[in-house]
Amino acid sequence: MTSPTPLIAGNWKMNGVAASLAEAQAVAAGIENSKARVAICPPATLVARAAAALGGGKVLVGGQDCRAETSGAFTGDIAAEMLADAGASLVILGHSERRAGYGETDEVVAAKVGAALRAGLEPIVCVGETLAEREAGDALSVVTGQVRGSLPAELAGKAFCVAYEPVWAIGTGLTPTTPQIEEVHIAIRAALVEAFGDHGKSVAILYGGSVKPSNAAEILAAAEVGGALVGGASLKAQDFLGIINAI
Repeated sequence: MTSPTPLIAGNWKMNGVAASLAEAQAVAAGIENSKARVAICPPATLVARAAAALGGGKVLVGGQDCRAETSGAFTGDIAAEMLADAGASLVILGHSERRAGYGETDEVVAAKVGAALRAGLEPIVCVGETLAEREAGDALSVVTGQVRGSLPAELAGKAFCVAYEPVWAIGTGLTPTTPQIEEVHIAIRAALVEAFGDHGKSVAILYGGSVKPSNAAEILAAAEVGGALVGGASLKAQDFLGIINAI
């Protein structure tokens, strides 16, 4: 069994202009022999400039979404090939903000995963339950169902990550307990092994949802946690480095 290589990825969401690239460069300069791969996913307007500013060094660049099609009359959308052409090497797919705000189903997410693979991008596929689903006792069934529905068979043998982000913890300051995180990550691992055999054992499972320097070490030490998908705390180099260097 190959141990998953941890990944700490920053999701800037709809934040950042050219001046913000100084924070990304400060992250690259401040990494201290991290055991993890590090990525920053800026808005699409900054992907090419981030790739140029970071120069293929310690910090990878990713996109925040892509369209399943290669091209066409889809005003405002971005193809996976466009992200790759701009210098991205990863892409976040199926984030709860896309699922809830744009009606993305598991089937839509799976099609986007296929597009990412087609373009040579590593998908970071997000899953997670709402507060109502957790309170109803459905967290594990919801999350494992999303894993099965959002990860197409063509991922077998390919590089990808799964990010568990409880919807109720994103941007709220609320964080599940360590046992709650471990329970879901262990269930995700079982679903990955069921779907992909031994390859499923080497897929990093990231945790996301109000990750910050003060709680990063405890979260990253939890069973089956192979990194973090970080929102607001990734916008400032000092905060993001506190998470990166906690692993």
